[in-house]
Amino acid sequence: MTFDTVVGQGSITNTLKNAIRNNTLAQAFLFCGPRGVGKTTCARIMAKTINCLNPTENMEACNECESCRAFNNNASFNIYELDAASNNSVEDIRSLVDQVRIPPQIGQYKVYIIDEVHMLSAAAFNAFLKTLEEPPAYAKFILATTEKHKIIPTILSRCQIFDFKRITVDDIAKHLAYVAQSEGVDAEPEALNIIAQKADGALRDALSIFDQMVSFSGKSITYQAVIENLNVLDYDYYFKIVDHILRGETSDILLILNDIIGKGFEPQHFVSGMGNHLRSLMVCKDPITVQLLEVSEQLRQRYLAQSQACPMPFLIKALEINNQCDIDYRAANNKRLHLEIALLKMCALCSQALNMPTAQTQPVQMPQNKPAQQQSTSLTAGHDPLPLPAQAAQQQPTPTMTTGHAPLPPTHNPNPIQTTTPQPSNNSTIQQSTVQQSTAPVSTGSTSAQPIVRPRGTTSSISINKAMQQAEQKTEEKEETWNNAFTQEQLTASWADFVNRYKNVSPNFAAALGKYTPKLIGSSEIHFSVDNKLFENDTEGMSALKRHLKNSLHNNQFALKPEVMERPAEIEAYTDKDKFEKMVEERPYLRTLQTELKLEGDL
Repeated sequence: MTFDTVVGQGSITNTLKNAIRNNTLAQAFLFCGPRGVGKTTCARIMAKTINCLNPTENMEACNECESCRAFNNNASFNIYELDAASNNSVEDIRSLVDQVRIPPQIGQYKVYIIDEVHMLSAAAFNAFLKTLEEPPAYAKFILATTEKHKIIPTILSRCQIFDFKRITVDDIAKHLAYVAQSEGVDAEPEALNIIAQKADGALRDALSIFDQMVSFSGKSITYQAVIENLNVLDYDYYFKIVDHILRGETSDILLILNDIIGKGFEPQHFVSGMGNHLRSLMVCKDPITVQLLEVSEQLRQRYLAQSQACPMPFLIKALEINNQCDIDYRAANNKRLHLEIALLKMCALCSQALNMPTAQTQPVQMPQNKPAQQQSTSLTAGHDPLPLPAQAAQQQPTPTMTTGHAPLPPTHNPNPIQTTTPQPSNNSTIQQSTVQQSTAPVSTGSTSAQPIVRPRGTTSSISINKAMQQAEQKTEEKEETWNNAFTQEQLTASWADFVNRYKNVSPNFAAALGKYTPKLIGSSEIHFSVDNKLFENDTEGMSALKRHLKNSLHNNQFALKPEVMERPAEIEAYTDKDKFEKMVEERPYLRTLQTELKLEGDL
């Protein structure tokens, strides 16, 4: 009935009232926004207020004058409403244009409210454009739509645009409490909060759900009745599941999930609700972001209490797991198992997060890489191993000797001297324990220089390459001479087998080899053709080819002789003159025809 009754759109209603007070009304207004936020309501209130004969100081309609009474009784001739969803033709707009010519009988303005204006056809928009561009002074147009992007720019440029926002959960809950108090309905705050969340920012939907709950529960609306009637999953389930996750009670988690599914709730709805619950817990970790939590005060305290027990790393990882579960849910064949695995991952994740402080309190072990001064050197011929310091001797295993004697007990002498009786090489073998630390050379020029210590189990790339080169040289030196005779058929079969195997390693090299068939010349020369010289530079591929032929043919005395194929000369396209000369060779009379008719042209 008045601007004050519009919920959640204070900035727009204040702007409209100031425009009425200052008499600066535009000729056309466009109210756009989601459904159920008050667009049509504001249009009707504005039409009623600008025609009120005795407006209040707050620029509200008096509801007592003749114009207000006619509006309240739906008998006002100054307000014309058109539903563009069902009246979107050119004839409907032409009928509206004809009515614009008639001035108002009571009041100052004649207001035309066109709801769902984006449904008008292109021809109807063009018919309406002229009237909207040059309307009479007494005509005001209020257009309402949920899809502003479908309106042509020429219409948008001639309207004052007001964007209505979604109504917050708190505003909807407060308005529902006001309605319940006015109607004598006893409603729990948590029940009204659930209705507000279900409405998704639309007050009209919230009022419809409220009427439905009044019909279901009568004059008393409880939280339990709301979640049963609206098929909403109780948030107590989420609190219980998070508590069990924090304690690592996987069996209780699976039982609660079974209870939820047994009550008919879709598992994907549970995934969505679990994501919102984890987000709410994360929001409560910071006092600045608690205001983003759109719940009742009692529920907010429960979130704050549970969030104190949840580490932030756990909440972030749990949200990632839940989000991935929601993304992959539709593609999963066993959807229940997919959801259970996600919950078990959260449970395991929480156990790791909660054990992190405990792990930090454990005594820190000394690194295994010791400086060169504390490392034992390897045995050299004819010398005993150098003595180890006391601390290093306690941390490292004592070398055992397989001479039939028990190992010597460790001594506490700060400078121990260990002697080893030399044994004949033919009677026993000394087995020294593996040295876990790499020995680094100590610079003799400066005592302050620190040795370079490499982590255990790692080897520099230089030493690896050097070892590989030495191994290859030894292999080449020890390789026997294979000189088995082979035939052209064996060569062709071995060649095809290599091409088939090498496709996954180098498709281009294999394709080049498979293009031509090799030929055996004599007993040891293999000639094959290639298309370009770049092929000869592929040493890796050629080495692999040689190894394969050597192993398959049992011959390492052959020689590969690649031959570069010459490309044929490129054939140029025939010109019109070339074509004509060719035709003249076959039909000489064409030359006479050209001369007599003087057909020069481009020939």
